[in-house]
Formats: sequence, C-alpha cells, structure tokens
Amino acid sequence: MGGILGSLGIDPFYLFVILFVLQVAIIVLLCLVYDKYNRLQNSYNVFMKGKNGKSLEKSIFRRFEKLKKIEKIAEENREEIDKIYKKMEGHYQKVGIVKYDAFHEMGGDLSFALTMLDENNTGWILNAMHSREGCYTYIKEVIKGESYIELSEEERDCLEKAIYQEEYDIKSSKN
Repeated sequence: MGGILGSLGIDPFYLFVILFVLQVAIIVLLCLVYDKYNRLQNSYNVFMKGKNGKSLEKSIFRRFEKLKKIEKIAEENREEIDKIYKKMEGHYQKVGIVKYDAFHEMGGDLSFALTMLDENNTGWILNAMHSREGCYTYIKEVIKGESYIELSEEERDCLEKAIYQEEYDIKSSKN
C-alpha cells in the first residue's frame, strides 16, 4: 500500500464502495428524470397535436375573448342580482298569524291577526274580529318592528311570530 491513498490512510475498498453507491444513486435519478421527461413529452405531443405556432396562438386568443365575454356576463348577472335584492328588501317576507276567539261567545277561533313584514320589520297587522253581529277589521302600521298604536295580546303574539319567524320555524321542525 504505497500510493496516495495509503499515505492518506484510506482503504481503496471503501472508496470503491462509496463510488459504487454514488453510481447506483445517479442511475436511479437518471431513470426518474427520463420517466418524467417522457410524461412531459407525451403531454406536449397531445397539446400540440395538429397545431403549429400560429394556430396555437389563435386558439389562445379565442379563449381570452371567451373569458372576456364570460366576465362581462358575470358582471351583468351580479348587477341584476343586486337590483333584485334591493327590490326584495321592500317586499313582504315575514308572515305571522294568530287565530283566536275575540268575544268568547261563538266557539271556534274565527278571529285572526295577520302580520306581514319586510326585511326591515316594517309592514302592517290586519286584525279581523268575528262576532255574531258581524266582522270588524282593523289594520295597524308597523315600523321597524314597533307599532305606534297599542296592540292587543293576539296582535303582539302575531308580530313576534313574524319578526322571529325563523326561530318559530326551527322549533316547529324539531317537534
């Protein structure tokens, strides 16, 4: 053992093993890169099938034009939805009804209070009281969930049902 490796205290067998392991690792990496290259080449061939640079450019520009049209349509739809939503705010969306016996003489709940409110809890309460002599109908305005005219117990219940309609719906669906 008189060479350079011997003077450095390195056994040539260990150097050979290290170089062999490195060579195997490089071969494995080369196989992986070659496989990746083949997949990329296949994708490229499928993408470019029947196209040259000019036709590919035209195709890309057509796609951009379609995207611009779609973007314009989406913006128009968004504006229309906003208009519809603003219109819906003023429509009656919440309803409450309470049936009751107004004069405790006829039996059966022939009288009723009906509340109709918009999204801002503004609307009206219609109270129809039925008796032997006839039917009396009253309407009371509701602004932001409150009436400036005193409400009967049935009208208050009806107003609460309309305002908290979602909570009543959840309770009734659980039962």
